[in-house]
Amino acid sequence: MNALPTPMTVEDFLAWEERQEERYEYDGVAVHAMTGGTAAHSALQANLLRVLGNCLKGKPCRVHGSELKLRLTSSVRYPDAFVVCAPVAPTATYVTDPTVIFEVLSESTAWRDLGVKNMEYQATPSVRRYVALHQTTVAAEVFYRAEEGDWKHQFLSGDGVLAMPEIDVSIALSEIYEDVELPS
Repeated sequence: MNALPTPMTVEDFLAWEERQEERYEYDGVAVHAMTGGTAAHSALQANLLRVLGNCLKGKPCRVHGSELKLRLTSSVRYPDAFVVCAPVAPTATYVTDPTVIFEVLSESTAWRDLGVKNMEYQATPSVRRYVALHQTTVAAEVFYRAEEGDWKHQFLSGDGVLAMPEIDVSIALSEIYEDVELPS
């Protein structure tokens, strides 16, 4: 009888990924290659980083893109953007305490972003808000930690405003979707 392989630890994954040319996410069980996205995905991410960066000027929080990873309890993720309100060393390759996380949904990964990742982000105490942006329509699924600690959900669309009191920022969805050609 063959023994089942032991899942790698987060530390094992980080050491392994350092030796790889490509980027990978680790969900605590399996490794997933990070593949390319669409032009709409790229434009949404660029707008998000620009708008958030401008809104956070002079504030203690900073926005980071998908070049920096999140190390969670039992997984490692590369969100499209995230905000950290604690200092991050210039040589850091991962962050453990994000405050707000953003993912751009795609047809192939939406189930993971809204399911597994949502649960992981909810289980991370520093995460106050998780925003999943649609790329076929101007809309966002917003999950946030209420004062009593419950994880709540809000759907924004059209002329909605994404309020993020935990980082003292509000952004109209129209700013994030500005000049983004959405697929039909």
